[in-house]
Amino acid sequence: MAYDGELADRIRELIADEPGLAEKKMFGGLAFLIGGNMAIAASGEGGLLVRVDPDEWDSLVETTKAYAMEMRGRQMRGWLRVDAEDVRMKRELTGWVERATAYARSLPPKR
Repeated sequence: MAYDGELADRIRELIADEPGLAEKKMFGGLAFLIGGNMAIAASGEGGLLVRVDPDEWDSLVETTKAYAMEMRGRQMRGWLRVDAEDVRMKRELTGWVERATAYARSLPPKR
């Protein structure tokens, strides 16, 4: 499955003015990086892949519709998946984009 171009456009619209923004095709999706750190992606599996503070990960899994990202059968702390139907509204998407970009900005820039 290819990533959802419309979802990528919606993300792009929300973060177009973000300093240090770059886009990169990764894992079959389109990732948005800030200072070289991945923040959020329109996933090749559909929906979003969201990078969050690992200290908030458990709480977000328990209190939102997001769920753990798995890679090779292992849960990846600090990474969440959010289904496309859970970000249909602009405010829903905005919340995840803001959380992901804030966390990416908090990390040291990659060179």
